[in-house]
Amino acid sequence: MKWVCGIEYDGTKYFGWQKQKLVCTIQACIEKVLSTIANHNISLICAGRTDRGVHGITQIVHFLTTSIRSNKEWLVGANSLLPKDITILWLQRVSESFNARFSALSRSYRYIIFNNSIRSSFLEKYSYHLRDILNIEKMKIASQYLLGRHDFSAFRSSGCQSLSPYRTIYLVHIFQLKKFVVIDVVANSFLYHMVRNIVGCLILIGLSVHNSKWIKKILDNKESIKKYSTAPSRGLYFLSASYPTHFLIPTKFYLSNFFSFFS
Repeated sequence: MKWVCGIEYDGTKYFGWQKQKLVCTIQACIEKVLSTIANHNISLICAGRTDRGVHGITQIVHFLTTSIRSNKEWLVGANSLLPKDITILWLQRVSESFNARFSALSRSYRYIIFNNSIRSSFLEKYSYHLRDILNIEKMKIASQYLLGRHDFSAFRSSGCQSLSPYRTIYLVHIFQLKKFVVIDVVANSFLYHMVRNIVGCLILIGLSVHNSKWIKKILDNKESIKKYSTAPSRGLYFLSASYPTHFLIPTKFYLSNFFSFFS
């Protein structure tokens, strides 16, 4: 039997999604709990692996099991055993042809910048504090150069294992809410550090260090030497992934009470 679930997590204290030796990861924590409930080893496949410190709003994962358990037994049992910073939001049976990674049509991320002269003690782990005020109109103009299918070599970090640098960005939405600047990016998939590198580039434009067309020059030149800083992981959130409708995967992402403040 194959199950799919949506998972929310605070990535602050974890070394990313992917299971590793000697360090604590999101995948390892969830697999351990689900394996306990199933009474056999469970392996998870996710829609998009997140890095150290990156948060998940509705990460989509699937797993196979031979154990007969009800939806409630999986959901209640897992959440009672998981640490408080990881929550399974929903869980349901899914077609055997479904794959959380390869069936995904798109993935969406959100980056949150706390744009204020004074830092916040409470938001330090959940946003990137930037003192100088950003010009989001310049950032909006710049972001449109990224739409469509491109070679995003200029926005991949060293260590990227993807065979192709080509990706398709469907949407970049930048908006301001009180003292927060929010950047949403939707694409078919992403390269290693791609969103954080794009944000780092947009920040320089928002600070008027460069004009809006500078990002197109970076994109077109495919430069391996970065001329911007990678934005910190703490401001990045994996929102969710979309799938063909016949899989009946919930289409909306779920917002915790804390995260809804940014919407």
